[in-house]
Amino acid sequence: MMKETRFEEKALDQVIEEMIENVTNSKDEIFHIGEESRNEFEKLHNELQETKRQVISLIDEGDKLEQQVRFSRMRLSEVSKYFNQYSEEEIREVYEKTHKLQMDLSVKREKEKQLRERRDDLDRRLKNLDSTVQRAEGLVSKISVVLNYLNEDFRQVSEALEDAKEKQEFGLQIIEAQEEERRKLSREIHDGPAQMLANVMIRSDLVDRTFRERGVEEALAEIKSVKQMVRSALYEVRRIIYDLRPMALDDLGIIPTLKKYLNTVEEYNEGLQVLFTNLGKERRLDSKYEVALFRLVQESVQNAVKHAEATEIQVKVELKSKAAILVIKDNGKGFDTKVKKDKSFGLVGMRERVDMLEGDLTIDSKLGQGTVVIIQIPTER
Repeated sequence: MMKETRFEEKALDQVIEEMIENVTNSKDEIFHIGEESRNEFEKLHNELQETKRQVISLIDEGDKLEQQVRFSRMRLSEVSKYFNQYSEEEIREVYEKTHKLQMDLSVKREKEKQLRERRDDLDRRLKNLDSTVQRAEGLVSKISVVLNYLNEDFRQVSEALEDAKEKQEFGLQIIEAQEEERRKLSREIHDGPAQMLANVMIRSDLVDRTFRERGVEEALAEIKSVKQMVRSALYEVRRIIYDLRPMALDDLGIIPTLKKYLNTVEEYNEGLQVLFTNLGKERRLDSKYEVALFRLVQESVQNAVKHAEATEIQVKVELKSKAAILVIKDNGKGFDTKVKKDKSFGLVGMRERVDMLEGDLTIDSKLGQGTVVIIQIPTER
């Protein structure tokens, strides 16, 4: 009986490993397709911009040629009318000039037509590629959820929770939250620093051309613009790093870091007032407590800003000898705690974090009357 059980477990493990391998390969293939599509998108986007520029240039050149053809035809009509007053050489010269201008105009218009068709084709292909990239990103994200569930969280959450239904739902919530955070980070990097650096590459290629065609001053102006773009990209990278884990937390401690964070929140949200009060003595805590306190304040403040639409937030911190107390109060629209208790992953995550540190969390909120979050965590055991 024992041998049969072990055999079944080994067979099940083998099935799971094969499943994970197949899903991983599928994820890699989809990611590769997405990356190729993204690279092709960037390439076609640059080509489209250049094509649009050429179309505008050809239209302008064609209009000028059309005007020259009109004047040349008038001249030819005049020569034909007063034929006897012009020599054969003059007549031939006027005729050949008019003919050449007409041919040049036809060539320009044909090239313009081809470029317009190319532009429209590029625009259609860009839309299709964008759709492919979005679908690939969505599929990779969904497959990542499945992979994480198979690889790690399935067994870990199975052992941690007694009720099967709660176990699966909470495990999936954790994974979905992780993937959402990764997707958000990926999008922030792609739309921020990555896009800026791609533009820097494009603009840096223009510096040499600008120097040759327009001179030193124009090239220096272009270099100055590139420097500003690099500076902006560096700022975005630092902002993303701060969101992941503020370095000031390790260097300065929880109180200065909270002050800096809350000042930043107030600056970035027009019409919002954030009041911070430190009631206790400023001191350093163990890293795990400082991180937990920061994340709890961060989650509460983000909820007040994004969901409660608060215009005033009060944050009070008191570091006692054996405990840390947080009070976060807002004047937002509030919510029914009975309805939202089991549905908000943000609140569930806060409760889990407080429970892991053997603390207490109290949330008092009513519709239209704001929210008060009170957290007490022991800092010595």
